[in-house]
Amino acid sequence: MSKNTSSQQDQFANKAQAWSARFSEPVSDLVKRYTASVGFDQRMANFDIQGSLAHADMLASIGIISSDDKAAIEHGMAQILEEIASGQFTWLLDLEDVHLNIEKRLVELVGDAGKRLHTGRSRNDQVATDIRLWLRNEIDIATDLLRQLRRELAKLALQHNATILPGFTHLQVAQPVTFGHHLLAYAEMFGRDAERLADCRKRVNRLPLGAAALAGTSYPIDRERVAKTLGFDEVCRNSLDAVSDRDFAIEFCAAAALIMTHISRLSEELVLWMSPRVGFIDLADRFCTGSSIMPQKKNPDVPELARGKTGRVNGHLIALLTLMKGQPLAYNKDNQEDKEGLFDSADTIRDTLTIFVDMISGIKVKADAMRAAALQGFATATDLADYLVKKGVPFRDAHETVAHAVRHCEEKGCDLADLSLAELQAFHPSIGQDIFAVLTLEGSVAARKHIGGTAPERVKLEAQRVLDQTAG
Repeated sequence: MSKNTSSQQDQFANKAQAWSARFSEPVSDLVKRYTASVGFDQRMANFDIQGSLAHADMLASIGIISSDDKAAIEHGMAQILEEIASGQFTWLLDLEDVHLNIEKRLVELVGDAGKRLHTGRSRNDQVATDIRLWLRNEIDIATDLLRQLRRELAKLALQHNATILPGFTHLQVAQPVTFGHHLLAYAEMFGRDAERLADCRKRVNRLPLGAAALAGTSYPIDRERVAKTLGFDEVCRNSLDAVSDRDFAIEFCAAAALIMTHISRLSEELVLWMSPRVGFIDLADRFCTGSSIMPQKKNPDVPELARGKTGRVNGHLIALLTLMKGQPLAYNKDNQEDKEGLFDSADTIRDTLTIFVDMISGIKVKADAMRAAALQGFATATDLADYLVKKGVPFRDAHETVAHAVRHCEEKGCDLADLSLAELQAFHPSIGQDIFAVLTLEGSVAARKHIGGTAPERVKLEAQRVLDQTAG
């Protein structure tokens, strides 16, 4: 904690709010706790300071503050950054939020120069700017983590481009696919997630500062200068909308919910695949826990918990949509409630993606178990139907013929590949000796070598494509 004297803290308490002269009695302690946001919005401190420095630079450029004031503000903010980084900054509940805490400390350090900083702006456009600066940074972090995750999936897919496992529909064995092909399906999902974040970032990266409370300001401010300094692509074009818009936060929460939905689907499969009844994979011990009573257990806690955390991120999206649905223009105190869910969504996808990058890289694949499972459930039945179609049999007739063959195999307790040529020809005379190459698992997957198919050669190409996309 800082070495502020008790008299200074008393001064803070007496002048806790920027509007204190307007009121005849102090805010109650309960209301202070109820309305304060400093407990969670202090994470935006660095971005608040970044925005303030850009604002001060602009004010100095148009002669609203002097160059000496600008230099004092920069010096004071540098000290505040050091205090925050070292844990020496005193966050006061009486000062309500990150903005007033920093402003009051700046005034302590540099006097009147600190008081001049707020010229031409309001906390309304200030907080809107801080959130966008913070969120832009979080989007960049999440985008890079998605890149890393796609890369790990592609690397594993390349290793297992020819490893066969059953593909399912309705959780019933449908057709054989390669494990690499299955993994690349998730690489596609996370690729779309990255595209959504990139699109969301475009609307995040617009500067609201200069809208002031709601109507703009009478000072001759240069918003384009501030936008350029802070790396914004453009300025918000309407002051009312600039301070009240939270569409960008809703978009991010929607993108985060989809990321977690994809994580949850992958988690569900990891849990199933790790079950001894399936036994397709094993996860590294560092991602699992044991049981307090059953010593043999190895529980896939990380994917289970990620599956569960999806619900909280989905909930934040619904909460934010509900928060905004009834608000008139312009800014309302309701919008203080936008931050905790937004912060938690960003934290959750950051932590989850970081862990999954490591977890995917450490998966142990049990190829023999995958292949054995693919031999169950007549996975090559569609290949037999396609074979007959290529011999000139109408598809519906071929479909019916194979259905009879499958029923026969069920009664006999064997697979289609186990039938003799004579037995197969009893179902249709067009079947020849070449059918046995078609009915193998390897033949089935190899035949699907078109773009998007599961053939090992295609999986190898697609995995390399993802690796090329995610290089760097």
